[in-house]
Amino acid sequence: MRLDLLKILIVDDIRHTRVLLTEILRAIGIQQIYEASDGAEGLQVMRAHNIDIVLTDLAMEPLDGIDFVRLLRNSPDSPNPMVPVLMITGHSTLRRIHEARDVGVNEFMAKPITARGVIGRLQQIIDHPRPFIRTDDYFGPDRRRKNDPEHPGPWRRAADGPTVRPLKT
Repeated sequence: MRLDLLKILIVDDIRHTRVLLTEILRAIGIQQIYEASDGAEGLQVMRAHNIDIVLTDLAMEPLDGIDFVRLLRNSPDSPNPMVPVLMITGHSTLRRIHEARDVGVNEFMAKPITARGVIGRLQQIIDHPRPFIRTDDYFGPDRRRKNDPEHPGPWRRAADGPTVRPLKT
C-alpha cells in the first residue's frame, strides 16, 4: 500500500490531538492530511476532498463523532458513506464502544493516543477491510469480527432464525 497516496481526515475539537495525529501520520509517510474541528466541518471537508480514511473523536460540539458517522453512513447527501472510520476517544466505556460500532465505525481506539495504536488500527483498516452490509436499521462495516468455526449453521444473526449449538463434552 502506498501510504503517501492516502488522503486522511482528522476530526477532533482539540488542536493538540490533531497535531499529534498529524505527526504520527507524517512519520509513516502519509502526506495528504486534512483537519476539521467538529463533525459538521468534517462533512464539509469531505465534500471538497476525496478522503480515504477518517480519524474522528467521539465527544465534540456541536456535532459529535457518533452523529458525524451516523450522517456519513446514512445521509442521502453523504459525500462517501463507505469511507473507513477510526474513532479515537477518551470515552471508552462498553456502552460508547457499542454505540460507535452500531453507527458504523470500522475501528475504535481509546486515548491516550500512541503511534503504535494508530498504526495498528490503520493497518487493520487497510489490510483487513470488512464488507459493508445493509439491514433495516444499520449500514456500515460488518460488525462480526470473528469467524466461529463451531457455528452450526450458515446464519449468525438472531433474526436469521433459531440456532442450536451442540454441547461440548
